[in-house]
Amino acid sequence: MGRQKIYLDKLARFFQIRHLLLRQALAECLGTLILVMFGCGAVAQSVLSRGSHGRFLTINFAFGFGATLGILVCGQVSGGHLNPAVTFSLCLLGRERWRKFPMYFLFQTIGAFFGAAIIFGMYYDAFWDFPGCFNVTGDSSTAGVFATYPGKHLTLVNGFFDQIIGTAALIVCILAIVDPYNNPIPQGLEAFTVGFVVLVIGLSMGFNSGYAVNPARDIGPRLFTAIAGWGTDVFTARNGWFLVPLCVPFLGALIGTIIYQLMVGFHVEGEARDQKKNTEESLQLTINPDSKSNANGKEANC
Repeated sequence: MGRQKIYLDKLARFFQIRHLLLRQALAECLGTLILVMFGCGAVAQSVLSRGSHGRFLTINFAFGFGATLGILVCGQVSGGHLNPAVTFSLCLLGRERWRKFPMYFLFQTIGAFFGAAIIFGMYYDAFWDFPGCFNVTGDSSTAGVFATYPGKHLTLVNGFFDQIIGTAALIVCILAIVDPYNNPIPQGLEAFTVGFVVLVIGLSMGFNSGYAVNPARDIGPRLFTAIAGWGTDVFTARNGWFLVPLCVPFLGALIGTIIYQLMVGFHVEGEARDQKKNTEESLQLTINPDSKSNANGKEANC
C-alpha cells in the first residue's frame, strides 16, 4: 500500500498543471461538458424516442440538474461559470480579470463540443434509425438535439429579444446568488440554486428557441454537428440564426448586470460600506475614547 501511494503521488505530481488559469479553464471545460452531456442527452432521448422517453419537462430538469452538477464538479477550482455570458458579467463588475474571459470562453466551447460528441456516440445507432436523421430543419430534424433553433413562429427580431430577456434574467439571479451582501446563499448550496434558476428559465422561456442564453453551450455543439454530418446548414438555417445565441447573450448579460447593480447591488454594497465605516469608528472610540474629545478641543482652539 505504501509503495502504491508513492507511485500515485508521483503520477499526480507529473500530471499536475502549475498554471492557475489553465487549471481553471480545464475545470470549466469539464463542467460545461457535464452540462451539455446531460442536457442534450435528455433532448436526444425525447426526440429519438418520439416522446416516449422524455418530454419538455424532463429536458428542463436535465439542464437544470446538469448545471448543478457541472458547478459542483468545477466550482471550487474555477468558480463554475459554465457560460461565457456569466464570465463576461463578472469581468464587467471587476470580480474576475478580463484575461479569464477568452480562455474560459474557449474551454467552455470545447467542453460543450465534446459533451455533444459523447451524446452522439451514445445514441449513434438511434440517430441512424431515425428517419431523416441528419436534417437541420423540418419535422424530422435532429440538429436541435445539440444546438438551439428558432420555432416556426419566431422571427430574428423576436429571437433577439428572447435571448436578451433570458440572459438578463439569468444574470440578475446569478448576481443575487453570489452577492455576499444580499442574502448570501449558504456555502455549498450555490450550485443547487443556480440549477434551479436554469430550470425556471427553461420552464418559462424555452418555447421560442430552446433558451440557449449561453454562447458556448450553443456554438460548441453546433460546430460538432457541422462536422458530424449535418453540414454547414447548421450555420445558414433561418438566415444565420446561430449568430443570435452566439452574440446576443453578451448584450443580455450587460443589461442584466446594469439592472441588478442599479436596483440592488449598489445599494446593498453602499449599506455594507456605511456599516463597516460606523463599526470602525465605534471601535476606534472604544480603543481611544479621548480621541473624539481631543479632536473637538482642537477644533474649538482653532
